Amino acid sequence: MSVSADDLRRLALLARVGIREARVPEMVAELNRILIHMDVLQGADVGTVAAMDVATDAMRLREDANVPVRLNAERHTFAPAFRDGFFLVPRLDSHEDAAVSADESDL
Repeated sequence: MSVSADDLRRLALLARVGIREARVPEMVAELNRILIHMDVLQGADVGTVAAMDVATDAMRLREDANVPVRLNAERHTFAPAFRDGFFLVPRLDSHEDAAVSADESDL
């Protein structure tokens, strides 16, 4: 399996990531090298490797406790408004546009 320039542009659009056109060939090559590496790893024979038991004595588990975090300042200094114990923050309008122009992107 390989990635084409059109595949990369489509993925960037779906992920809402802007990519400068000059970077497309380089990124396509990088992604294809990663996919080749994954194919090599996929072919590794792991049938003779014993499964690892991660729940051993070396891994000590602690009680799950809900301990409130002490703040160094009053809550109202972090945000101007609260409701039902939550901070109220303004909505981000940066995700309104699905497409980001290549001129605005640093990728």
